[in-house]
Order: sequence, then C-alpha cells, then structure tokens
Amino acid sequence: MMIPMPGLTTILLFALATFILTVSPGPGVLYVTARSLAQGRRAGFASMFGIEAGEVVWIAAAATGVAAVLAASVSALTFLRFAGAAYLIFLGIQRWRDAGASDTPEAAGLGRIFAQGFVTQILNPKVAVFFVAFLPQFLNPAQAIGPQVAVLGAVYIGIAIAVDASYVMSAAALSRRFIESGAARRRTGRIAGASYVALGLAAAATGVKTP
Repeated sequence: MMIPMPGLTTILLFALATFILTVSPGPGVLYVTARSLAQGRRAGFASMFGIEAGEVVWIAAAATGVAAVLAASVSALTFLRFAGAAYLIFLGIQRWRDAGASDTPEAAGLGRIFAQGFVTQILNPKVAVFFVAFLPQFLNPAQAIGPQVAVLGAVYIGIAIAVDASYVMSAAALSRRFIESGAARRRTGRIAGASYVALGLAAAATGVKTP
C-alpha cells in the first residue's frame, strides 16, 4: 500500500506560500532579529530554535486534527489572538525595562530565550491561521491526512530554518557594535520593546487575518 504524498505542484505552491509567510515581518521574525541584533549569534539561534519548535507543535496539531477543531471554534481563535497580543505586549514592556542591562546571551539565559521564542510562535496569530485555515487547502481529504502533513511540515520547517537563519546571520553581523556600546544597547532594546508592543496592539485591534 502506497503512502499518500502531495503532488509536486502542491509541494511547490505550498513552499511558495511558506516562504512568503516566513520572510514577511511578524512576531517570529521580529523576535529572532531583535535578539540577534542586541545579543549576537548565539542568542539569535536560540530564539530561532524556539520559533521552529513552536512551529513543530502547530504541524503536529494539523496532523492530529487539533487545528481543525480550532478552526471550527471562533472563541478558541479569539482567545489565541488576544493571548498572543498580551504576550507580545508583556515581552515589549520587559524588553524596554531591561534595555541595555547585561545584554549578553549568558545573562539573559539561552533557555529563557528559547522558551520565549517557543511561546511567541505558539501564540503567533499569523502562524495559527496558516496551519488552521491555509494548510488544509493543500491536503487531499480523500487520503490519510497525517502523511500529507508530515511532508508539507518538513517543507515548511526547512524553509523556515533557512529564512530565519538568514535573519540571524544578517543581524548578528551588525550586533558587535550594539553589544559594545551601552547607548546603542539601550536604544536597540527600546526599539525592539516598542515594536513588540505595537505588534501586540495591532494583533488585538485588527484580528486574525490570513497571511
């Protein structure tokens, strides 16, 4: 018995949609870039792995049907939207207050950076809609869903890692002068904090939209 696999056209279209989603500015991209710029490559990759871990959870939710349950529940999506917005605002306030203070990966804790990235992506409305409403359009309901999601999920993670790693490397290349200058650290931290808060307020005000 052959395992159902998405066709090449489906995979290519899904890869394009994934690239557009992952390369566009959002909570995940902002988190990875801000961490890399303010704290260097190690912090950037820790945040990136946290982001990808959150995406693996969403892929598992799509494969097991949890995402379909969420799609049918307006209240669940509303809760997710406001929870994500509240967490972004919380991160923004925290980042603003801590701007410039011992801003090294060791001081912040790589585990904490990873965990914040994980939660950021779990509560990311853009990613939620992608897996809840957009991914099912690439699935053949007449075939087993799990194997199809596994293939498309692997495509998603591969592209996401490539895109996020490019953000990490680009921002980390500029990070040395920000890390060495206390004034630049404070300025960068406050810009990142204000951006988190702005994204949170925008998510709460505009609702979840398909990317």
